[in-house]
Amino acid sequence: MDQQQGSKPADGPELGESFEAQTASNLGTSFVEHNTTPPEHRKRRHLWIWITLAILLIAAFIVYRSRKEPAAGAAKAPAAGGRGQNGPAAITVAQSKTGNMNIYVDALGTVTPTNTVTIYSQITGRVMAVHYREGQLVHKGDALVEIDPRPYEAALTQALGTLKHDQGVLAEARIDYARYKDAFARNAIARQQVEDQEQTVLQYEGTVQADEGTVESDRVQLSYCHIVAPITGRVGLRLVDPGNTIFSGSSSTLVVITQVQPITVVFNVSEDDLPSVQAQLHGRSELAVDAFDRSNDNRLDIGKLTSLNNQIDTTTGTVKFRASFPNAQSQLYPNQFVNARLHVRTLQNTTLIPSAAVQHNGTASFVYAVKSGPNSSGTVAVQPITVLTSDDTNTAVQGIGPNLTMATSGFDRLEGGTKVQINGSSSGTKNSANAGAQTGTPGK
Repeated sequence: MDQQQGSKPADGPELGESFEAQTASNLGTSFVEHNTTPPEHRKRRHLWIWITLAILLIAAFIVYRSRKEPAAGAAKAPAAGGRGQNGPAAITVAQSKTGNMNIYVDALGTVTPTNTVTIYSQITGRVMAVHYREGQLVHKGDALVEIDPRPYEAALTQALGTLKHDQGVLAEARIDYARYKDAFARNAIARQQVEDQEQTVLQYEGTVQADEGTVESDRVQLSYCHIVAPITGRVGLRLVDPGNTIFSGSSSTLVVITQVQPITVVFNVSEDDLPSVQAQLHGRSELAVDAFDRSNDNRLDIGKLTSLNNQIDTTTGTVKFRASFPNAQSQLYPNQFVNARLHVRTLQNTTLIPSAAVQHNGTASFVYAVKSGPNSSGTVAVQPITVLTSDDTNTAVQGIGPNLTMATSGFDRLEGGTKVQINGSSSGTKNSANAGAQTGTPGK
């Protein structure tokens, strides 16, 4: 009946009794649970609370110090004379000067001998002696290799004997021909006999001429037994030893001689530089060329341009140049890699500035001109320039004149109108034409 009809709502007195009973029950349960918790758990909970508080205090102290130190540094900066990020930029300066500078074309080159001779045997025979030492500098006409000459001496003697015999026969035929002519003049013999004797003389003359050729050939063959240096140069490693038999027409090399004084350097120059070089060649006969080592630090020799190739290499867009060097100190070695520096012309009375002062903004170049103030202070202004040429020390420019003070360091904080503090001057510029000749430093 109760489920079918629904529950009856409780009235006021019943609700109050129910609330009091439930409240008393919950309080009793909480009190019992609190009093029954073990002491170890309560101590552990208190320990974690203290650790958390300590970590919070340390973090607060670190944040406080990090905010205090920048403020202290900013307060000390004005007292230090303004040398921090907020003070004037510290720079060094130099002045532009007037001088001469050479314009060079730099290229990579290879040392190439003027002459290289590979000597083969032209006869067959046994090697009797080798007269040269490996790497020796030989002169034209010096003995190199001796081949057994006896077979060729015998052949020459035989040819000389045949020649002498035929010369005697020819002399006899000429005497008979003279007699026949006299007899024919007296009508003592027929014309036919005179004409036959004339042709006999011609035959013997041909025989004698052939014998003379044989003698000369045998003399040439004999001369091949004594091999001499055809040029002055340096020999390579020894390729044949005494006692070996060599053969005529074989590919066995006896000795290789390379001419090293003078010697040449072949280098490739861009076709863009060809017009300026040709213009100078039309005006004067010689252009100087310097040869530097692989590191481009030491100058090996000074030579002159001798020739240009007759066409441009389409694969590289370059032209081959050849320069000759005396190589008196033998510092240039065949097939050595060198850096060639071709002197095209000299800029006279141009403005020179330190290369360290030149700054670039894309394709434009400029310097920071310094306007000096009191107590080594001042301001800078951007001054555009046009670079003509440069080396490791100086740069030739247009757009400014001499005696202009410019910054050479401290560029990371500079812009137009920046206040600067001048700490010192750089060494300045030198006459590049003279300095290049003394130090051997290549230009660009």
